[in-house]
Amino acid sequence: MVVSSTSAAVVRSRTQKSYARSPQILSVPNLIQVQTESFDRFKDEALSELFQEISPIQDFTGGRFELSFLNHRFLPPKFTEQECRQRETTYAAPLYVKAQLVVKETGEVKEQELFMGDIPQMTINGTFVINGAERVVVSQLVRSPGVYFTAEEDPATGRMLGYAKLVPYRGAWLEFETSPRDVLSVKVDRKRKIAVTTLLRAVGLETNEQLLGAFADVDNHPEHRYLQTTLERDSQVKTREEALLEFYRHLRPGEPPSQENAEALLQSLFFNPRRYDLGRVGRYKLNRRLGMDLPLDARTLTQQDLVAVVCTVVQITNGQQAVDDIDHLGNRRIRAVGELIQNQLRVGLLRLERVVKERMTILDPDLASPSALVNVRTIVADLREFFGGSQLSQFMDQTNPLAELTHKRRLSALGPGGLSRERAGFDVRDVHHSHYGRICPIETPEGPNIGLLGSLATFARTNQFGFIETPYRRVLHELRNDRKDLEGRTLRDPVVDRAGKLVAEAGQLITPRVASRIRALPRRMVKVKAFVATGPEEIRYLSADEEEKYVVAQANSPIDLKNQFIADRVEIRQGERIAMEHPDQVDYMDISPMQIVSVSTALIPFLEHDDANRALMGSNMQRQAVPLLVPEAPIVGTGIEGRVAADSGQVVLCQADGVVTAVSADRIVVTETDGQQRIYPLYKFVRTNQGTCMNQHPIVTQGDVVRVGEPMADSSSTDHGRLALGQNVLVAFMSWEGYNFEDAIIISERLLEQDKFTSIHIEKHECEARDTKLGPEEITRDIPNVGEESLRNLDEEGVIRVGAEVGPGDILVGKITPKGETELTAEEKLLRAIFGEKARDVKDTSLRVPHGEWGKVIDVKVLTRENKDELSPGVNKLVRVWIAQTRKIAVGDKMAGRHGNKGVISRILPVEDMPFLADGTPVDIILNPIGVPSRMNLGQVLETHLGWAAKTLNFSAASPVFDGADDIQVQDALARAWFVQRSGVVATNGGSADGTIDLARVREWLQARGYDVEDLFNEATPGKAAEACLRIWLREEANTDTSQMTAEGLMELALRLNQDGKVVPPTFGKSVLYDGRTGEPFDQPVTVGYIYIMKLIHLVEDKIHARSTGPYSLITQQPLGGKAQFGGQRFGEMEVWALEAYSAAYNLQEVLTVKSDDVVGRVKTYESIVKGEDVVQPGIPESFHVLVKELQSLGLSIELLNEAEEQVVLPPDVEEPSPLELEAPVSARVATGATETEQLEPSEVEKAKEKMEEVPS
Repeated sequence: MVVSSTSAAVVRSRTQKSYARSPQILSVPNLIQVQTESFDRFKDEALSELFQEISPIQDFTGGRFELSFLNHRFLPPKFTEQECRQRETTYAAPLYVKAQLVVKETGEVKEQELFMGDIPQMTINGTFVINGAERVVVSQLVRSPGVYFTAEEDPATGRMLGYAKLVPYRGAWLEFETSPRDVLSVKVDRKRKIAVTTLLRAVGLETNEQLLGAFADVDNHPEHRYLQTTLERDSQVKTREEALLEFYRHLRPGEPPSQENAEALLQSLFFNPRRYDLGRVGRYKLNRRLGMDLPLDARTLTQQDLVAVVCTVVQITNGQQAVDDIDHLGNRRIRAVGELIQNQLRVGLLRLERVVKERMTILDPDLASPSALVNVRTIVADLREFFGGSQLSQFMDQTNPLAELTHKRRLSALGPGGLSRERAGFDVRDVHHSHYGRICPIETPEGPNIGLLGSLATFARTNQFGFIETPYRRVLHELRNDRKDLEGRTLRDPVVDRAGKLVAEAGQLITPRVASRIRALPRRMVKVKAFVATGPEEIRYLSADEEEKYVVAQANSPIDLKNQFIADRVEIRQGERIAMEHPDQVDYMDISPMQIVSVSTALIPFLEHDDANRALMGSNMQRQAVPLLVPEAPIVGTGIEGRVAADSGQVVLCQADGVVTAVSADRIVVTETDGQQRIYPLYKFVRTNQGTCMNQHPIVTQGDVVRVGEPMADSSSTDHGRLALGQNVLVAFMSWEGYNFEDAIIISERLLEQDKFTSIHIEKHECEARDTKLGPEEITRDIPNVGEESLRNLDEEGVIRVGAEVGPGDILVGKITPKGETELTAEEKLLRAIFGEKARDVKDTSLRVPHGEWGKVIDVKVLTRENKDELSPGVNKLVRVWIAQTRKIAVGDKMAGRHGNKGVISRILPVEDMPFLADGTPVDIILNPIGVPSRMNLGQVLETHLGWAAKTLNFSAASPVFDGADDIQVQDALARAWFVQRSGVVATNGGSADGTIDLARVREWLQARGYDVEDLFNEATPGKAAEACLRIWLREEANTDTSQMTAEGLMELALRLNQDGKVVPPTFGKSVLYDGRTGEPFDQPVTVGYIYIMKLIHLVEDKIHARSTGPYSLITQQPLGGKAQFGGQRFGEMEVWALEAYSAAYNLQEVLTVKSDDVVGRVKTYESIVKGEDVVQPGIPESFHVLVKELQSLGLSIELLNEAEEQVVLPPDVEEPSPLELEAPVSARVATGATETEQLEPSEVEKAKEKMEEVPS
């Protein structure tokens, strides 16, 4: 607790207390900048590049037209983000490009601004609104363009042979290889091999002398002369012309070679920017790897590149150079959203180019204009395909703010141009040393995508080439002699003047006097003891390949007040090497201990005490936490909860300083310092993509002064601007009647009554009235054969009213569809003549609440053509209904902590049955202690102890990852909590009723025992409070004189007493618990404290499912599977064996026939049950008929014999279904609520159905 050492002041409101030992050098950057920066670059630079790439477009002859695209601009979007969500349209801005057409025959120049389609725009939160749904484009991690060198062992000789792959951004791959006979060859685009000398002659090294001269420096092995051997093998090619023809023959076998064709092929393959592009990245990588200095805009191959690649292959074969590591992050780059859209647009523009060229050939020059040539449909279609169907454009995970943020920071190795799950081996998925500070080693899925999906580390960013960078602080070893901060440092080398006279010796402390003498010398660099530079200009971002050559120290290496390293040896990394080195060897130092992990992982306190597998589960499960009715921030956090909430976009942040002038549930008005008023609208009960609820509420009041960046409104998962995914609950680690066996969880009814884990879930239902072949559908209250009771909540138009409570099967929107016209009887004709259209046949196709759903209608929207709403073709009216449910915690719901400690609720006990503390406080939740040691996630135990102390002392703890509270600090906190409890200031249940602590009483109580409150509550003396606590406890509770005992002796005695009896020292974090049913104490003291628990989205209500009858599969006539299809439970092969083992013949017969696919039998069984008669004998299952038909289709004659070997006549073939019946697939019929009888086709069934209709229900 942070206590002021003054007065007996009463401390109110929970204070923040950080246990971080390292200072914060750099604040966490904007967490969604990887998305926003990339899209901004796309809008400004990438679009211009694309239009320049295809400009100018000329007709096939090159003599009629020339079309160029000049500059582009975006107009404002037609609707706001919010309007697009409501209208379910795409948030997009129209793109206009200035085009210039030159008519070459007349010299006329025509300029026009062309509309190039609506381009989806990124929202301020880094997402896209496509058809009303929020989507995220995931960044892709792909192999960088460049050259890669590998070596493979020759099985015959054991030599390592060099290989190279030259990978462009776009274009043909070149693969160089060395044969065991020292011949160098190359493959172009996986085609046949040709000699390297042929390719080199074709690009200009014509003579043997030139070729041998180019490689004289490297091809000098005494036993292996690669170029000479290759020339001998390729002796028939002597000139460039012959080389070109040979090249053409290999690449275009079967086509007659000619000099022009061969020259054109080579040019188009490697030297035409439209066909071959290394990209800026490829050129940068080539320059770095091959030690060249070509400009970055030289984006095609050069002769110099090819020579350098072959040189390196020779050196690798000779063992003079190292091979490349393909999984190193220096060789993998990020293609972020902007680049992915750019690549997709390029496809559309190249197609557009082809169309324009074709139109140019047929267009009359007088009628020609840019708009007549350009058709933008290809571009719009390509963009639609990308946003709607690409593997990397994903439906945003909006379960909670953290899920949103993590989705935007995800890196995927899958997708077009990436890997596939099946082909990805172990090496690609594994953690690599270059991931440090760039990609989180913890956060990745557990399934088949493990290692292929990652998450960007907290401080990581991408550079202009797409490589991931991470920040480091520079370590300096020398300073200029005129610098003021020379004072107080230690000299590393002696300082002498020009005459060679000693000014200061090595190891001497630079006092002001020594500093002035050094300053008097001519300007020079003075070597001092290594120290870490401060200031933002001294922070440097390094990419993975740049970092390889540097020595980097840990962020928590001990340093003094002058930032000099205290220890003689510090822990360092250099590439893969981890060692202890002298500080003089260190070049850089980490910026923060949490820079290694991602945002999700950085939210886990005491992460360093958890096994990596459980930390992975903890990171992933935080994203699945459901927003709760009353969010509560964790008592024990890591300190970045506020930053995560702010960058998630769900918290309303102040955009300019001002004063709050009006606050209501749905908006906040701020008058800014310049007098302008700014209105901040709030979301109210909005459905997220996952059906959870997003609801913002203000946390400021009228008259409050607000600053830029301050939170003004909370969302469903934030508490005063801090992320709040769960609840702080009182936990006991003990077993209870076996109900928490196998990770099951027991909770108290108090959590149910107080709505601690109640959440709101919203579902949307739609109903369309379409035009059908038989007439339009109608939304109406007048539904045939429906009683007034079922219509009581519908308005006069047939739409449910807002506020109505609905359950399964209730009508939400009344709708009738015309039935097929039949031959009318005379009476019906008369009725039709008298009453007109009303008497026609219609069927009830109303929208009903699906099976298993319920709730309250919170919103209804009706869209019609009359109101100018945008509707799909053929739709006359569209009604949307939103239903909200409040779900309390229930048996079967999944809960989890932040340390991978997950379980399912097995019992909800009455409060009076829960174990209780000595003061009568019942615990909230019981976890199984067996779940801790084998999982090795001790973080949850430390969190429990610190949570108990923090609750008692009324502070919230921030324990950052790898830099948080250690066990001594936790013991001190428990000791202080005990002082406060024993002095009578607060109750023993952790925390006083009003959250106040009277320090005067604590001071009196400690003074009476010879201790000073300021001394024991001071964090600068770790371990002192714990020792004092043990001394007082042993003296008062165990009647032991402790005055002569050392700290070690105290701990030994405390441990012995703890093992002997039921007494437990206060610093051990355990309490005696009493059985709520008997009042007797339990045998052993139990670990009790406060832990942060989340309710996950795997709710029992979404999973529980039962069916009596329902839809059947069309072919096999067996029930469909799955809850979504209202299917049955599969009784598989192994289940049949189980019943066979118990000889349960009748059960088995029933399960395999009338409960499954004996079509006639199941209808008769239903009839018998309704009439109360005995169930009839089962018939032949439909699957047998299917088998017979399949055998007949193989041309086999099948006869069915009974036990007496008499032939059994199979029922006649099923009649062909009518085209109308075939029109809708089974799944579609299920979706519209088709019943089992609508699916059945055999003639016997029709008879059975008629009989069933006669039976009174």
